[in-house]
Amino acid sequence: MSSSESKGSGPMFLAFDLGAESGRAIRGSLDDGRLRIDEPARFPNGMVSVRGHLHWNIFRLFEEMKRGMEICSSETKSRLESIAIDTWGVDFGLLARDGSILGLPYAYRDARTDGAMDEFFEIIPRERIYRLTGIQFLQFNSLFQLYAMKRDMSPLLDIASDLLFIPDIFNYLLTGEKKTEFSFATTSQLYNPVKQEWDDDLFAALDIPKSIMQEIIPPGTIIGDLDERIGRETGLNLMPVIAVASHDTSSAVAAVPAEGENWAYISSGTWSLMGIETKEPIITDRALEMNFTNEGGVEGTFRFLKNISGLWPLQECRKVWAKERPRSYEELMRASESAPPFKATVDFDSPEFLNPPDMPAAIQEFCTRTGQAAPESPSEFVRCILESLALKYRFVMDQLKQVCHHSIDRIHIIGGGARNRVLCRFTANATGLPVIAGPDEATAIGNIMMQALSKRYVASLAEMREVIGRSFELQKYEPEHTEEWNAAYERFQGMIERRT
Repeated sequence: MSSSESKGSGPMFLAFDLGAESGRAIRGSLDDGRLRIDEPARFPNGMVSVRGHLHWNIFRLFEEMKRGMEICSSETKSRLESIAIDTWGVDFGLLARDGSILGLPYAYRDARTDGAMDEFFEIIPRERIYRLTGIQFLQFNSLFQLYAMKRDMSPLLDIASDLLFIPDIFNYLLTGEKKTEFSFATTSQLYNPVKQEWDDDLFAALDIPKSIMQEIIPPGTIIGDLDERIGRETGLNLMPVIAVASHDTSSAVAAVPAEGENWAYISSGTWSLMGIETKEPIITDRALEMNFTNEGGVEGTFRFLKNISGLWPLQECRKVWAKERPRSYEELMRASESAPPFKATVDFDSPEFLNPPDMPAAIQEFCTRTGQAAPESPSEFVRCILESLALKYRFVMDQLKQVCHHSIDRIHIIGGGARNRVLCRFTANATGLPVIAGPDEATAIGNIMMQALSKRYVASLAEMREVIGRSFELQKYEPEHTEEWNAAYERFQGMIERRT
């Protein structure tokens, strides 16, 4: 994206999209019913290890965000209308009574939550928690992070006055206001979608006062104006900070350029989030059995989905291989196409892949344990990862069809994975459904268009999606070689069933 792409006379918005690997400042302008975007700033992100625990360095990220604001100020100060932030889910920080931040927030891959779920099930049974929240069970959900802190007698809880999730923290630093946006609140497994409030039973079980939680506001709410001191520091005018769909997946799904309802989505990045959009949460025994989640969306919708370990294994393999020689994603994709198909398949949602010290070694160990020929070269590893991910999509699609009240005739892939033509092709082959890929910057685009909705430049979610559909080029993939993929899927499905 070049800055020339954002030139125009229409309103302009600034989105900060913070992911586990990187953060970006994305600028967007609306001109003649089309959205143009560019990227004035990008900066690395990653977990930092402090005395054996993983944290997020929010203060460095905030400095990077201010640098992005300075860049935008020098180029588009007079036209920038608002700012908004989206981030990954579940993680949070704590504030003292005087408003100071109590240390660096823990990162969701930190090992302190190992075993926390099963321990908490002794207090409130799994089935009861699901009935209260409708949220998929993952050991790093905010509920289990809080339980682990309480179990370990963290002194931070004794002095904490407020809990702010990651986007809440940045909104607080920008405005001084403490609020939690609806889509993010639902990721925590602390929110009751039926009562539409933080759940009393869960906080009683945690023995943590519910008063540390914030008012929940809908996406599109103006939180407050940019703090004057930050305005002076960055050169920006006084402008509103908007709570968009601040969970990145919610912003991404809002950017799916789809019509009707007979579609599924895959928000593809470090994680893959695969599901459907619904008007009401689906909280049933079957949904619990299959471990689906109900997360909040835009205009009162819910995202009925499952978290899948997306391109994380590939990212981690690249880090290991870089010690020998750095390899670009494009180089790895080309090489993978010549590797032998279906040499081995792996269920990357197995616990051993959450954060292994050596991802290639973990993959080889899994293959050996399951009686498969382990990949050896980088090209074989990449093919194994992408084929396994596509087959897991098929597995989840089969589950979705069991509870979905309408047919599903296509899949929209959005996010970084939409650029991965090999993965998109494999997904069409594995599921037997056409795949529409794009836009790849869906999260930032959804963020920007929600700002436009808040400022009344568009009237609805449907109009947002119409604008996005005519603004970005989409790629369509039709299923091929389905017999070979069906045979591979039977083996993959059998492997999962044997393990579970």
